[in-house]
Amino acid sequence: MLLEDQVCFDLHAASRALDGVYRRELRELGLTYPQYLAMMVLWERQPVTVKELGAALRLDSGTLSPLLKRLEAAGLVRRERSAADERSVLVRLTPAGAELRRRALEVPGRILDATGLDPAELIDLQSTLRRLTAALDEAVR
Repeated sequence: MLLEDQVCFDLHAASRALDGVYRRELRELGLTYPQYLAMMVLWERQPVTVKELGAALRLDSGTLSPLLKRLEAAGLVRRERSAADERSVLVRLTPAGAELRRRALEVPGRILDATGLDPAELIDLQSTLRRLTAALDEAVR
């Protein structure tokens, strides 16, 4: 059983390489990759509860809370108790967080270029990864 024959290692290596490209591309935005993902959710829909954001990103509250604190300290988001349910905390973009989206619009194209894949190959890869994730999620249930 060789490491190079393990699909888990190929996924791990690809993920680390992709993280490195994102790190370079996001540096000018002042975001880490997990922060970028959180901002993407907020750019798509807001406000969202912390619980909804965690579910969308597949992150637990112990990981999400410090991430949100850093985004809040950077002036990109604000957290507030829901008026409808005091137990729920809503996350909203600030004007600076909303404006950052304009600068972030170039990131996906630069990432695509870095992959060396054409758009159709990337779509096929995403489809395969989504099927794999669903199957693995089912396997641990």
